[in-house]
Amino acid sequence: MDKFTTLTGIAAPMPLVNIDTDMIIPKQFLKTIQRSGLGKNLFDEMRYTQDGQEIPDFVLNQPAYRKAEIIVAGDNFGCGSSREHAPWALLDFGIRCVISTSFADIFFNNCFKNGILPVVLPQEAVDHLMDDARKGENARLTVDLENQTVTASDGTAFRFEVDPFKKHCLLNGLDDIGLTLEKAASIDAFEAKNATLRPWA
Repeated sequence: MDKFTTLTGIAAPMPLVNIDTDMIIPKQFLKTIQRSGLGKNLFDEMRYTQDGQEIPDFVLNQPAYRKAEIIVAGDNFGCGSSREHAPWALLDFGIRCVISTSFADIFFNNCFKNGILPVVLPQEAVDHLMDDARKGENARLTVDLENQTVTASDGTAFRFEVDPFKKHCLLNGLDDIGLTLEKAASIDAFEAKNATLRPWA
């Protein structure tokens, strides 16, 4: 998993509330167990017509936001089913941070496990960042995980809270496998000792 330290990038404004996981990645794309390749289907039903043509009004189809790395969203982002394909699709598109007033719990936790930082801020802060994001590619947000701040293009900074353990994992690029590998020496020592004490096991 890639480390997340500081991100400065284009933010796409998505003021819709209750953006659920089926909107993020529709059910017909859930057959794969590969984490890559889902970015092209991110928000598929909002991005494309039924015959596969881009819908020009959708924010990620607009030239200013095609390389967005941040989404500023409405309340309750990631609600609905618990599919991990949703953060996979966001990450494969290039999104590393989502900012909202609230997230569904399972989606929130899945983001951390896949290298995406979900930032919870008060409504006034989200409104300010949403207005900033609407300025297009010239208005870039900076997300600093170490200092737990989001800074708008006008210099206004907002502090967010994050669980210390989740912060440690993101800063160091540690998913569940990475966390286990950190304990490799202890695991090897236990296995060696166990083989001596219980050779029949």
